[in-house]
Amino acid sequence: MTVTAEKPKKIAAKKIAIVVHQEHSRPGRVGALLEKRGYELHRLCPNLGCNLPDDMSDYAGVVIFGGPMSANDCGSLAGIKCELEWIPKVVEAGVPFLGLCLGAQLLTRAAGGRVAYEALQDVKVSAMLLRAIAEGTDFGEVHARAEADAQIDPSAEGLVIGAEQSNTSIVYGHTAILKVFRRLEPGPNPDAEIHRALHAVGSRHIAQPLGEITGPVEGQLTTLALLTEFFANSAEGWAMATSSVRDLMSEGDLRADEVGGDFAAESHRLGEAVAAVHNDLARAFGTTVATHEELTRILDRMVLDAQAAMTLVPALAEHRAAILGTFARASDHPGGISIQRIHGDLHLGQVLRTLNGWSIIDFEGEPSKPLEYRRAMQSPLKDIAGMLRSYDYAARGLVISPRTDAQHKYRAAEWATRNRRAFSDGYAEAAGNDPRLAGSLLRAFELDKAIYEVVYEHGHRPLWVDIPMQAVVALINTGGTS
Repeated sequence: MTVTAEKPKKIAAKKIAIVVHQEHSRPGRVGALLEKRGYELHRLCPNLGCNLPDDMSDYAGVVIFGGPMSANDCGSLAGIKCELEWIPKVVEAGVPFLGLCLGAQLLTRAAGGRVAYEALQDVKVSAMLLRAIAEGTDFGEVHARAEADAQIDPSAEGLVIGAEQSNTSIVYGHTAILKVFRRLEPGPNPDAEIHRALHAVGSRHIAQPLGEITGPVEGQLTTLALLTEFFANSAEGWAMATSSVRDLMSEGDLRADEVGGDFAAESHRLGEAVAAVHNDLARAFGTTVATHEELTRILDRMVLDAQAAMTLVPALAEHRAAILGTFARASDHPGGISIQRIHGDLHLGQVLRTLNGWSIIDFEGEPSKPLEYRRAMQSPLKDIAGMLRSYDYAARGLVISPRTDAQHKYRAAEWATRNRRAFSDGYAEAAGNDPRLAGSLLRAFELDKAIYEVVYEHGHRPLWVDIPMQAVVALINTGGTS
């Protein structure tokens, strides 16, 4: 049996209904494109009392533009109510409909959907959250509480900053910042838990916790938002490091230690700060010694992650034997290793240079990992490996272009080596033990991090994959470093 599709009916009408919401609103480029194609534009503004047509037979389409109001204003604005009642007639008549901004909201409401907005961008909402924490307000089962020693200015105006992806942060004046968690798992968030514990033991390298908003998620009290001290006029470690690399690149005949922007002294201080925070975490949460069986489980997880990565990235699979051999050598590490609570996602973007020295921020851990993993005791070598890899990225990210000459690549490697060494020296002096003595085990943690980076770059920034791939090749050579 042959089935012939019915040809679409031609629309003879050449008039487009243009619905706007303010007296001086114009259809802009959309209108210009329609007119270029021979359509006559019929401008309508129901907010100013203009009636919308009941008979749509003269219209080839409808475009509803944006405006300062919301589709939820149908109870207070007659024009919005009129449009919501009119849109179903347009749809029923089979007339093509385009909703832009407010127009899309109206179409959603008319179709039975709900329209919401990013409330944290509303200064009234952000002010309400700060006042709630300062005053200890309850919203049903949601509780806002200030820390006992917190000093909060409830009149400070909030400003959302756009540097994060998994959370939303609001800065209040120059003194406080509220992080609202968007990926919620039942239970206390490590960021709140660790900040509070570190403050209790007098840690000097963190932001003071000021308050918290909690509520039930799947029956468990869960951190919804965390208010901490805001470091105004601070500098991010990543920005400082990459600026130092640029200074070195601009000086053709000077060594890294001769350039005015040399970062090694700051790296040494940063190593000291990280060691101090690790010591504070050990005092706050305690430590334990991982048995050889536990170490084997840690390395087995790295091996499983590496094998999964090799199936995704052919370049890694070419080094399968050497990668697995590097993890195997780490299993011969003598004796147990100390494990404790750690940062969990430490890199140059998680440290701030304040007027009083280095501070560590964002103790949430890797947001993609389960909460149980992020709250578990782990080796401090994981944090150290993250920092060492971050130094490598800061240096080599500026010479990733294939047009970069050999001299600049050499200088980038020189900068990375110098600052990795300075960081490790600072850590060793403050901690009383040198992480580099862990040898094959530290190398395994670095390799695990570099393999993760290869997978990320392979999927998101293919032009950058050479940075971690070079590190993998260096680390799998006995005695190599990234």
